[in-house]
Amino acid sequence: MSTSDRPADDDLPVRDLVDIPAAEVISRAAVLLMSAAAEQLGLGAVDPERPEHRDLGEARILITALAGLVNAAAPDLGPHAAAFRDGLAGLQGAFREYSIEPDAPGQGPGER
Repeated sequence: MSTSDRPADDDLPVRDLVDIPAAEVISRAAVLLMSAAAEQLGLGAVDPERPEHRDLGEARILITALAGLVNAAAPDLGPHAAAFRDGLAGLQGAFREYSIEPDAPGQGPGER
């Protein structure tokens, strides 16, 4: 199909939010928060130990928001809740590892 034969973006079908199950909306939001936190931690870098970018302040905010979402929505996520909890725990561990002065146990992002 050539470029001229493809429909314009405006002609492509778009799912209305009303048609997307709540668990899918929550999952998409959680994945976005996880991805953004991982980037702020530098986990997407070629060498995560020496990334070009690491912002622990931004990562803390994102991890805390993710924890709130996962904890609040866990009963509605069914079997997928465990995967989100595991991802959250991994991000919290990476945050602690990269912190110069790690937070006291229970005081890190999303641990309260």
